[in-house]
Amino acid sequence: MSFPSILFPTVDDEAAAAEAGQREPDYFPDLHLDQIVAALTEGREEYDLAPFFRARLRSVPAVLYRHEVFRDLQDDVLLAGLRHFAKQMSQVRDRLTRATWLRHRYQQRSWNLQAAAAYLDAVVALEQTLRTAHLRSHGLRDVAHDLAQYTRSQTVAELRADTERVQQLLASVRHCLCLDGARVKVTRYDAEADFSAEVVAAFEKFKQAEVKDYRATFRDFPDMNHVEEAILDRVALLYPAVFEALDDYHARYATFVDPGVETFDREAQFYLAYRALIAPITAAGLALCLPRVSDRSKQIAGHDVFDIALAHKRVGEHLPVVPNDFRLQDLERIFVVSGPNQGGKTTFARTVGQLHHLAALGCPVPGRQAQLLLCDQMFTHFERGEDQDLGGKLRDDLVRVHDILERATGDSILIINEVFTSTTLRDAVVLGTHVLEKICAMDALCVCVTFVDELARLGPATVSMVSTVVPGNPPQRTYRIVRQPADGLSYAMSLAQSYGLTSPQLLARITAHPAESTVR
Repeated sequence: MSFPSILFPTVDDEAAAAEAGQREPDYFPDLHLDQIVAALTEGREEYDLAPFFRARLRSVPAVLYRHEVFRDLQDDVLLAGLRHFAKQMSQVRDRLTRATWLRHRYQQRSWNLQAAAAYLDAVVALEQTLRTAHLRSHGLRDVAHDLAQYTRSQTVAELRADTERVQQLLASVRHCLCLDGARVKVTRYDAEADFSAEVVAAFEKFKQAEVKDYRATFRDFPDMNHVEEAILDRVALLYPAVFEALDDYHARYATFVDPGVETFDREAQFYLAYRALIAPITAAGLALCLPRVSDRSKQIAGHDVFDIALAHKRVGEHLPVVPNDFRLQDLERIFVVSGPNQGGKTTFARTVGQLHHLAALGCPVPGRQAQLLLCDQMFTHFERGEDQDLGGKLRDDLVRVHDILERATGDSILIINEVFTSTTLRDAVVLGTHVLEKICAMDALCVCVTFVDELARLGPATVSMVSTVVPGNPPQRTYRIVRQPADGLSYAMSLAQSYGLTSPQLLARITAHPAESTVR
């Protein structure tokens, strides 16, 4: 059967995502999205989930389609049912894979039979889970309908009947081994007495205390050695009808996993992986939400938002995470973020970029509330780590920014972090002003982290955001990014004052200790 997708509402959406997911977007490392995807896919390599998390959806209806599924998965019973199904399907694949490693054909076919039995249990349990859940999403409701038809189909009925029949036949096989030195004789079991129970019972009365067990143990790996294989061949000769039935079963059901079920299993991992990632984050008290998404409105906002890659790391280390707020309204398009170093400016910029990528995946985003743009492209410019002379760095900045401005449109989002730091302040003001004016002219959204306060006052399109410090203790950062006019001078003065380096403080110290010719 062809089950409906729970990731894509249309074939066109699926095709576009398949193409976009083939390569990692250029902005991934800058926004630490590569770390997020690594965490999402760890332990789930068999599903090849990375393409799903790379490809942004292109339409609001496609985003809302996934929102519906995430809302359904707030039901813990449904979530547990999907996890159980995924575990069962993993066992099916494991048995099928092991069957290909084994040498003996009857052992291979036995593992294939076990895999089929596990598969039937998995799809029946999944059908019951979906049937009893209160589903509201179009995707899961459609899957539930089609899966009910599949589990009641003639195809599944025949597979179940044949599987149970062959299992019963194999269970009926009983044989005896007669050991005489190096000779092994295999015969049918003919109601011979089992003396092992009598021997155990006879010696039980002499048992006084637990002693060391000197009995040999059998190997726990599935491969048979040549003796075991020879014994199995002779058992097959003793029960030809049973093993002929096993041969026929294998010929008929060499492949039995429905492609639709297989696709559902993989697509469900998208949701299960994301739920697993955010579970410890929400348990730590941080909020995630399904954002309002628009492909037209550039009025974006976020309340208590945070860097999810940083949160994933800090929550694991039992460290706090500081959330922030932002908004752009009316003609505002550009956040100009300034303030002291190591104050959370770059983290804030990453957060805005992460929010828009995750929103375009249809995933919950970090924050209590969010209203975001479904952009056509995202671009980042972060300082590169290569060692180079200052002229080379400036040239590199100019080339990279020029390329971004050539490719960006009015529906794009740009994240620019500390550009033109290698030149003089005057040149940085001129170049930064030119870049932001270009962005304003194309009406794109932008986050610009800069040491140039003048850029925050270019016009109505720019909004000044400042990283703050603890009042009275400027060296201590709050990691809060607030909407206020840039005032780097006042921060510098506070910092100088805290170290006793203002002009009045220096004069007072020199006057008090004229013999001292140096200043700490």
